[in-house]
Amino acid sequence: MTLNTVFIQANARQMLGAKISALSYKKASRRPDSFDVRIMDAAKYPRLMQEGQSILRAGHIRDWDPDDLQSFTPLRFAPPSLMKFRGRALVTDPDCFGVGDVADLFDRDMSGKAIMAVARPGHNRRNDYIATSVMLLDNAKLKHWQFDQLLDDLFAKRFDYIDWIELKREDPATIGFLEPEWNDFDRLTPDTKILHTTKRRTQPWKAGLPIDYTLRERGPLDFLRRLKRQRYERHPDSNQEALVYSLLADLVDRGDVSKQELVTEMAANHVRHDSLELVDRYRGWNGLAEVA
Repeated sequence: MTLNTVFIQANARQMLGAKISALSYKKASRRPDSFDVRIMDAAKYPRLMQEGQSILRAGHIRDWDPDDLQSFTPLRFAPPSLMKFRGRALVTDPDCFGVGDVADLFDRDMSGKAIMAVARPGHNRRNDYIATSVMLLDNAKLKHWQFDQLLDDLFAKRFDYIDWIELKREDPATIGFLEPEWNDFDRLTPDTKILHTTKRRTQPWKAGLPIDYTLRERGPLDFLRRLKRQRYERHPDSNQEALVYSLLADLVDRGDVSKQELVTEMAANHVRHDSLELVDRYRGWNGLAEVA
């Protein structure tokens, strides 16, 4: 392992997306050998797989579901321990895709900060919200992120999950901010460095499949919205669909994902049922140069 590593969180439901994400960072870089890419599979962390646990979330006790679509989120805090508190880590969600060169991100001056992420004021009605779905970490400055102990404390309800995920437990002086293009939410432009397909309902590889995540309650007539939105919708930006499936085509052509594996993922409703056709359609696509 080099001193610079991209870590991608994943679970069984998001593993194919994580593999596409992993390739994207290497393919978009002028110096792909200057950093490693590693997928963190939640299934390999027994504490995250235990049933019958609960956590404190937003002031309420919530059951922990190991099969939840995003059960991997605690892994955002694992890289410093995994790298023995050396070097730098870039930790991302499995629905993030490299468009710019993350080697440049690893080389940047962090100005003494331990964590750099994109500020997202107004999200979740918080003016101070920080998007931890993409974080650049100086591991030597994060020795208090002892991951096993953090999991013990999480499931013992010694802290609130929301405070943890939103970095409320960190000294604000240790947090710096990345430009928005390093976590570009559902927007693919010439300036985008990391595309984050964060609107789950329109994730490009899910169109037409039954919704498999929990829809938030929004009022007494919310059941009407739920009846209407029982399936994933097609992404409104065809370039984002093309980007994802051109990368998947590369994985298939390299033998990193077999056609049988893709068929299995389709049968499990982890990926849309026309994925084989889309792989053929977007193979060799290089439309990023034309994105406006």
